[in-house]
Amino acid sequence: MNFRSYMDEALAEARAAAERGEVPVGAVVVAPSGVVVARAGNRTRELCDPTAHAEILAMRAACAAVGSERLPGHDLYVTLEPCPMCAAAISNARIARVYYGAADPKSGGVAQGPRIFAHSQCHHVPEVYDGIAAEPAEKLLKDFFAAKR
Repeated sequence: MNFRSYMDEALAEARAAAERGEVPVGAVVVAPSGVVVARAGNRTRELCDPTAHAEILAMRAACAAVGSERLPGHDLYVTLEPCPMCAAAISNARIARVYYGAADPKSGGVAQGPRIFAHSQCHHVPEVYDGIAAEPAEKLLKDFFAAKR
């Protein structure tokens, strides 16, 4: 079986988020068949919703598309290491694999900080692959914040 990355699609969502004035993070949910079932970028400011992270929005849309509160066998591609809130939601959704780009030393919840998937209370632990297209993801974030200063 050949690996196909969907990080370019997640990066496109991150760019669109930046154009809307949102922190440039994008996410894509891929079904076991390899079909993209949902995609999203951050919309916390637009929706006045602190939970409107790219991962949450993409998983909500994917769950609606498949008609289930869980996404077993699905993959999540996200441009930035998920925060603790998103990591917990990923576990609750039963996502099979998480692929992320840039590490997030300040707010990450997977390899940094609380490491949600390492807790005994975490009922489902996805496979995690980091550093996928990390450079363009980091550049988007650095350029976005540099322009704000």
